Amino acid sequence: MHEHVDVMAAAEVTVANGAPPSRWFRDLLSCIRFDEVLVLQGAPLLGAVCGIEKITGEGVTALLAFAAGSCLLVAHIFVFNDWSGMHADLRDPHRATPVFTTRRIRRTDVRNLSIGLLAMSLLVLLPYGPRTLGIALVITGLSALYSAPWSQMKGRPLVSSALHLSGGFFHFLLGYSVFRHIDRRGLAIACCVGLIFTAGHLTHEVRDADSDRRSGIRTNAVAFGTFRSFVAGLLLFALADFLLAGLGVARMLPQPVMLVAALYLLHLYWSLQALREGLTFRAVRSLQIRYRVLYAAIGILVSLSVLLTNR
Repeated sequence: MHEHVDVMAAAEVTVANGAPPSRWFRDLLSCIRFDEVLVLQGAPLLGAVCGIEKITGEGVTALLAFAAGSCLLVAHIFVFNDWSGMHADLRDPHRATPVFTTRRIRRTDVRNLSIGLLAMSLLVLLPYGPRTLGIALVITGLSALYSAPWSQMKGRPLVSSALHLSGGFFHFLLGYSVFRHIDRRGLAIACCVGLIFTAGHLTHEVRDADSDRRSGIRTNAVAFGTFRSFVAGLLLFALADFLLAGLGVARMLPQPVMLVAALYLLHLYWSLQALREGLTFRAVRSLQIRYRVLYAAIGILVSLSVLLTNR
């Protein structure tokens, strides 16, 4: 009971006496996980690049403006997730320090920041038409189902993974829809991206299994065990990689994409290392950093191949 009161009190911490508005604004912006926002731009930007039929100055301008809108949308998702999960984060030693209450920011301020980011993202994406705007709203709805206090689907095994599968799918199509209609090719690539999202989510749950268990959040890793969830994620990564290679064989993507299948061996080697270390927080976190770099390289490979083809 006392712990709950302390947490609620922390949530209502106000700006320190005499602190200038500029400092409050800097502290508020520091609540945005800019590193995670940039990482998640891979899917929509890859979608936009795959959707470009020919590189023009107008197309590059549209791509840059879209990137701004996409960043705002993903920032909203993370801020909303942090606002919803504040109490659990405060009990997690790995996440307690970044929680916004440690920066003299009220919970209501973070809620308003989340709403503001969403509004700005929709305004930026509005000129791209109803198709792109509709996909952005679908992504927002999936985020709400996953994080909102009234649903908390993040604590429902399998359902949370289904939301991430859908989220990755629509994040790719968000960018793809900017430059062309949704077609069979776009849907096929989006499925691969959705599988990668889901696999990454399962790995993330393995990393945070101990803290989620203490907080009463029943993730896949808590419900089925860290080993099973980790292996499931590894198999989904493999499926996504080989499907991407298959799209190269089918010429839906440039043929250099077939190298992705070989790069999976490196991912497998790193994953076996994490297993040998007992899937500790540190081991899984190290794996996450490595495979994110690997998939960034894959994304760059695919993007360059597509852009060179469309010159």
